[in-house]
Amino acid sequence: MLTLIEGEKILYLESSGSAPPIYLSSGVHGDEVAAAWGLLAWAEENQKQLSQGRFLIFPCLNPHGFRRNTRTDHRGLDINRRFHLARDPLTGPWRQLIRQNPPSLGLCLHEDYDSQGCYVYELGGQDALLASRCLAASARHLPTDPRRQIDGRRARNGIIRRKTVPQNLTGIPEAVALWQMGCATTLTFETPSEADFQDRVQAHAAFIAEALS
Repeated sequence: MLTLIEGEKILYLESSGSAPPIYLSSGVHGDEVAAAWGLLAWAEENQKQLSQGRFLIFPCLNPHGFRRNTRTDHRGLDINRRFHLARDPLTGPWRQLIRQNPPSLGLCLHEDYDSQGCYVYELGGQDALLASRCLAASARHLPTDPRRQIDGRRARNGIIRRKTVPQNLTGIPEAVALWQMGCATTLTFETPSEADFQDRVQAHAAFIAEALS
């Protein structure tokens, strides 16, 4: 358990090993439920890989929001703008854990009600083809977002690529904090929350499987 917040346990799974862990998370926003179910579906289908690999997994970072079906937590705050805060009751313990175990790859799973398909924020990008391969895998279940501008940022074939941190951020998201603390590549995967639930779940599971193949 990472911490206890207002009666809710913030759980994580850490497997043993000497290699840097692969980081997976979902449930930062409580109204993006297919991300959490997709992570669970991948875990159930890949138990051998899960038991043999080196992982750091947060299946639901915002259980209060998950229960309420809200983007924010019990305080009405967007957790994904607070990962720079060392004194926050959630992100403070999270930062301590990450500093002790800097991941080699971070997969942050989300959903977007405005999207026209699946897309990825990539930061770092040590493997130039990784995001493309992952989107191709998810496209077996849901199309890739075709827009050239997504969330106000330039996109190409569903990928918003960053080598440095944007300067106009209001608070620090999870993926950016991971990168700042030594994670070489972070991929934030978004599915369209208005699409069929099972398709979204399978798109997340396929994205993870391809990233870890």
